[in-house]
Amino acid sequence: MLTIFTASKPFSGHIDIIQQNAIRSWLSLRPECEIILFGDEQGTAEIAAKLGVRHIPEVKCNEYGTPLISDIFQVAQAHALHPLMCYINADIILMRDFMKAVARVAHRKSRFLLAGRRWDLDVDDFLDFGAHWEQQLKAQLIQNGQLHPPAGTDFFVFPRGLCRNIPPFAVGRPPWDNWLLYRARKLGIPVVDITRVVSVIHQNHDYDHVPDRRGQSWEGPEADYNRALIGSWDYVFTLFDATYILTSKRLFPALGFKYLQRRCEALPVFFPALRPVMRFLSMLRKCSGLGSDR
Repeated sequence: MLTIFTASKPFSGHIDIIQQNAIRSWLSLRPECEIILFGDEQGTAEIAAKLGVRHIPEVKCNEYGTPLISDIFQVAQAHALHPLMCYINADIILMRDFMKAVARVAHRKSRFLLAGRRWDLDVDDFLDFGAHWEQQLKAQLIQNGQLHPPAGTDFFVFPRGLCRNIPPFAVGRPPWDNWLLYRARKLGIPVVDITRVVSVIHQNHDYDHVPDRRGQSWEGPEADYNRALIGSWDYVFTLFDATYILTSKRLFPALGFKYLQRRCEALPVFFPALRPVMRFLSMLRKCSGLGSDR
């Protein structure tokens, strides 16, 4: 049914732990998924062999050695065994509710781009994928997890062949994911937000792997280059720009959400200096009782 593909970071230290956790969670999905790891970072070949997943070491990179989204998407779609594709960041844990959501959308739509917000959670150790691992992790999520803003998207599901002609964005740097949402809307492809029905977990980590980074996250020359490829804030969309929302009962149109708020949510993606201002405004909305998920 589904081919999951990603470009991993080096398998060392804390990053090794959270990436193995993520891959093992994908292996637990049912129906079983094909998994492809891209790149030749430290430990990738060994982990692929250990866990029994496909490994494609050859991938085009920029001058910093960071894989390019354009090549990853092109090669993955050319080699996939299944009709549905899922690009995902290598630190994201998926649960059984994910496959149920994908199946529901695929049953209703022949063309779509499926995405959703993640939950941020501190995970420091290897997870025990025993019989009750999902319930245990969801309990941690309820207690300590934080729902990520709608401007960041860590996974996309789409029919094979749908996502082509992508610019050479650096993987793991903003805001290529926002451009992909824009591109789908531009082409009239339904964008489906599945946040309400899935628990997708991002395992928090540092950004020491980002070359020449500025500050504590992914800002640096690669993020600057990605923004230059996009060229304008007008092409930066968020999950507030989704055309459909999947709930536990149905798939319904999401159009009609206030345009001004939708665009304001995208501002910090293209103008990072505005992030503290937007965080402050978000806190004010929550304190006043005006802030809520859609």
